[in-house]
Amino acid sequence: MKKQQRHWYHYLWIWSIIYFSLGFVNILFAWLGLISFCLPLIFAIGGGNKLFCNRYCDRGQFLRVMGSQVGLSLRREMPEWMKGKAFRYGFMVFFFAMFFNIIYVSWLVGSEIQGIQEAVTVLWTFQLPWNWTYSAGITPWVAQFAFGLYSLMLTSEIIAIVAMLIYKPRSWCVFCPMGTLTQTICKAKYVPTAK
Repeated sequence: MKKQQRHWYHYLWIWSIIYFSLGFVNILFAWLGLISFCLPLIFAIGGGNKLFCNRYCDRGQFLRVMGSQVGLSLRREMPEWMKGKAFRYGFMVFFFAMFFNIIYVSWLVGSEIQGIQEAVTVLWTFQLPWNWTYSAGITPWVAQFAFGLYSLMLTSEIIAIVAMLIYKPRSWCVFCPMGTLTQTICKAKYVPTAK
C-alpha cells in the first residue's frame, strides 16, 4: 500500500490545540478565532470554491488525525436527517444567531448597560468560571467578545469531536455552519455557461 504524501497543511490540526490552549491562559487570544470565520469566506467569495474547508481547515485536519490516524472514530454512517438541508441550514442559522448574540452582549457591555461575564458557556448552557484568563484594564467589551467567541468555538469543537467519535472522522464537516455558508456562496457564484 502506497504511503500518502504529507503536505504542510496536514499539520494545521496543531493550530486547534494552540488556539484552545492560548484561550485557556488569556481569553484575549480567543479573538484569533475570527480567522476561522474569515478565511473560509475569503476562499469562497474570492475563489468560488471550498478549498479552505477541504484542505486548510484546522478543525477538519484535527478530526482527520484523531479519527483516522489515532483511530478514535467508530466510523458509522451519519443519519440521513443530519445530512439534510433542513438540519444543516437550521444549524447554520442557530449558530450565527449565537454569534450575533455575542456581538450584542459585547455591545451591551461596551455601552455599560450590562457588566462583563467572566465565564465561558459550553453548549450554550453550562457556564464555567474563566476569570483567571482576564486581565483588568482591558476594555470590557473586548474581553466580553473574547469570552463569547471562545465559548462558541469550544462548543462547536465539542460537537465536532462527539460527531467524530460516533460517526466518520469528518462528520462535523457535513453540517459545519461555515461549510454550509461557503457552499451556499459557491453555489451562488457558479453560473453555468449556456451552450
